[in-house]
Amino acid sequence: MANSYLLTKSKYIRGLQCEKALYLEVFKPRLAYYPPETLAKFRQGRAFEKTFKDTFAGGIDLSARLRFRMDSYPVLTAELLQKPGEVALFEAGFLYNDVLVLADVVHKHADGTIDIYEVKNSTAVSDTFRNDVAIQYYVIRHALNAIQPQDLFCAGLTMNHFYLLHNDGSNGFAKEDLMSQANAACDLIEQNIARFKQVLSDEEPQMPMSDRCDTPYECPFKRYCKRQ
Repeated sequence: MANSYLLTKSKYIRGLQCEKALYLEVFKPRLAYYPPETLAKFRQGRAFEKTFKDTFAGGIDLSARLRFRMDSYPVLTAELLQKPGEVALFEAGFLYNDVLVLADVVHKHADGTIDIYEVKNSTAVSDTFRNDVAIQYYVIRHALNAIQPQDLFCAGLTMNHFYLLHNDGSNGFAKEDLMSQANAACDLIEQNIARFKQVLSDEEPQMPMSDRCDTPYECPFKRYCKRQ
C-alpha cells in the first residue's frame, strides 16, 4: 500500500541541498552511508531532545505507540488534539500537500492554543534549522485548520508560538520564536514542494558533484555519486 505522503521534513531539507540526493533518499535509500561520527551526533541529539521532553510530565509519545506506521501519526494526533484539556504530544504528526512532518513537542493548552518546539542540540541557529522550522510551520498551520475540537464550546486550535529550542552552551535550553520568519517563507515553500514533486516524478537527476555535496552537511549519497 502506498503512503499517503510523498515528502517528509527530512526529505524536504535534503532537496534544498541537492535534488539528486532527494531522489535517492526516496527511491534508493539503501545507498546512503552515515559515518560513525554522524551517527554519534544523531544519538547525542536524541538524548538532548529527551531531556527537554522530560520537562513535560505526562506527555504522550506517539512514536512509542505507532513506531513505523507513519500514516497513522496524523490520525492519532488529530484525535488527541480534539480532546478538551491540556496535553503534550511528542512526535505529533501533521500532513498537508503530500508532506508529512513530525513535531518534537506539541503543547496544547486548555484554551486550545498551541506551542510547538523543534529541539536541536546545537548552540548555533543555522539556516538549515530555520528551514526545518519553516516547513513544519507550513504543514502544521494548514493541518490544524482541518482539526475541529470535539467540544463545541472550545475555540478552534490556534498555533501560538513555534520555538526553536537549542543548547545554550551550559547544559540548559535557549529558545527562539521563529513563527513570523516561518510564515514569511510559506510562498517559497509552496514553490519548492512543487519543484520536488516534479523531480520525484521523473528519472534520477544527473547532477555533477560540487560544493553542495558537503554543504551544509556531508551528503550520505556522496559515495554513490563518486562511483558514478
